[in-house]
Amino acid sequence: MRVVIRETPDEVARFAADRMAEELRARRSEGRPAVLGIATGSSPLGAYRELANFVRAGEVDITGVAAFALDEYVGIDPAHPESYHSVIRKYVTEQIGFDPELVHVPNGSADDLDAACVAFEQAIRDAGGIDLQFLGIGSNGHIAFNEPQSSFSSRTRVEALEPGTREDNARFFGSIDEVPVYGLTQGIGTILDARALLLVAQGEGKAEAVARMIEGPLAETCPASALRLHSDATVVIDRAAASRLERTDYFDSAEAQRR
Repeated sequence: MRVVIRETPDEVARFAADRMAEELRARRSEGRPAVLGIATGSSPLGAYRELANFVRAGEVDITGVAAFALDEYVGIDPAHPESYHSVIRKYVTEQIGFDPELVHVPNGSADDLDAACVAFEQAIRDAGGIDLQFLGIGSNGHIAFNEPQSSFSSRTRVEALEPGTREDNARFFGSIDEVPVYGLTQGIGTILDARALLLVAQGEGKAEAVARMIEGPLAETCPASALRLHSDATVVIDRAAASRLERTDYFDSAEAQRR
């Protein structure tokens, strides 16, 4: 796992956008558009804004690029402003300029949720797999809606949301009572299938989860620790999110050798 510590959230956003742009250009040089995995939440928003600037400046070509969202609430109208369909449409499809026909979000409104999960997995396979999966981390260490105790081999499925997750997300709704109880999520095994992973985190509120992910036990009690099983995983965090790490000197030194 590569751990990159930047001083500010803006620097984290720029690093993440640079990494996504690098992936888009690399796949284009191979003669094909990239397939990206995209995340919701507050952490990725700065990176999406920076990537949109690259696209507008003509520095990145997103023609034909497919994108797959990590998760969606179950039972929420896709038109609801806090559905992940709406969030992805606003911050990815419209802001960056992706073709909406190529942006896929799990169908949490399906009559048959199990079938929707199977279909989503198949759509990823049909696209050739995800080249770079973008991720955030929850305060309890979850990635996507994979709550603690999720199997590292899990696939796309319905997951019950922990009370803490619903409390964290209540700020986007009128009250916690409006936050759905279930989510439809890519599994940890699905995420680990991506060719490369990129996780961002900012702020003191994520510091404990970040420390558990990077330096704690490799355990299903911290789903994000599964990233350490991947051969190409990068974590980029600001200094506040790194504040509970014990080996920041090592991570800073290792990163300095790359420059």
